[in-house]
Amino acid sequence: MKVRVKWVEEVSFLAQSESGHAVLMDGPPEGGGRNLGPRPMEMVLMGTAGCSAYDVIHILKKSRADVRDCVVDVDAERADTEPKVFTKIHLHYTVTGKDLKPEQVERAIKLSAEKYCSASIMLAKSAIITHDFVVIDAQ
Repeated sequence: MKVRVKWVEEVSFLAQSESGHAVLMDGPPEGGGRNLGPRPMEMVLMGTAGCSAYDVIHILKKSRADVRDCVVDVDAERADTEPKVFTKIHLHYTVTGKDLKPEQVERAIKLSAEKYCSASIMLAKSAIITHDFVVIDAQ
């Protein structure tokens, strides 16, 4: 896997993926940025949530669950001093589907956290990662 990050101006960077996608990352105005894109550390959290959501949907669909939606809200804390690594990360899943069983959703989240989601497993080396979920029945 390869990516390329190119400095654009001040603290703005254009990240390009090997798969041909790009995203602009920027800093806050107080740090010299223009707030034109997410911060790099926000990208880490977005990638982690995306990785885990992908796993959860894939696992549920593989078990023939009628899953219709999955939203992952992430709340994280960082160390006060440099390097300001994540110290706590909480992922809250809202999974919507027809007749979804909570134990089925819980199993999918656990498999993602312990076996499949490379991003969260990597971050768990330095941060305490917790999960919870809500199942919403689609009518």
